[in-house]
Amino acid sequence: METPCKVSVCVPTYNHERFIAQTLDGALMQQTTFPFEIVIGDDGSTDGAPEIIRRYAERHPNLIRAFLHPHNLGPQEPREFAGRNNVLQLLKDCRGEYVALCEGDDYWTDPLKLQKQVDFMDFHSDYSICHHNLRVIYEDGSPEHLFNLPDQKIESSIEDVLEDRWFIATASTLYRNIFRENDFVDWHHRAASGDWALVIQLAAHGKIHYLNEVMGIYRKHRGGLSNVHSNQNVFFLNNRKEMFEAVNAWTNYRYDATLQPTIARYAAQLNTVNNTQK
Repeated sequence: METPCKVSVCVPTYNHERFIAQTLDGALMQQTTFPFEIVIGDDGSTDGAPEIIRRYAERHPNLIRAFLHPHNLGPQEPREFAGRNNVLQLLKDCRGEYVALCEGDDYWTDPLKLQKQVDFMDFHSDYSICHHNLRVIYEDGSPEHLFNLPDQKIESSIEDVLEDRWFIATASTLYRNIFRENDFVDWHHRAASGDWALVIQLAAHGKIHYLNEVMGIYRKHRGGLSNVHSNQNVFFLNNRKEMFEAVNAWTNYRYDATLQPTIARYAAQLNTVNNTQK
């Protein structure tokens, strides 16, 4: 009989040859009282990442499930949606009661990270997400800094998320796996900000807890999607505005007072960018 998996560590990756070993080492060093798995999906990388992943999977066959796609799962266009299909498929392949996210260019530094987060979630069933602080490092040598500010709230709600304050680093996220029984909502598939779409759905099911500890590294480099998702990108701004409009309808306008300022802010940014590009 197969042992139930407590946590699925979800690792989407694409052309992360330089980083993926560090990501996997950070997951493999986790010291836990429960079984966990590492579910990694390579989205048709053209560098040496697939071979590195293959070697790790061969060494740890009981821990790592590797999906090495020979071709990129797309979509190819628009570029703001890059990697979406790989991520969505990978999330559905996660069998754990909880899912911990770590993209293939980030990594964890605390061997007790998973244990600390699961301990909290097991004793607080009214929470859907547990996150923590990360150190942000830059490939170009810019000064390092912490992701979360000292005044980060210990407890957050869906209203905080819908105000569009980005306070949950992807590599810090552990969530209750509601997607074993539920599909992603339709507007998630149209959202360029897949991580934020995920958080919104989770926050609708429970509160968000912050562990004020630095337990990982968020890496900023030229290949990262954060360089595409910018305040000067008209497609991204419009897509973000449309996502929040869809969320408003999805929640039956329960959070309309919170969402309207968020939607208006994106409309104003769009207007500014469009005027400067004329």
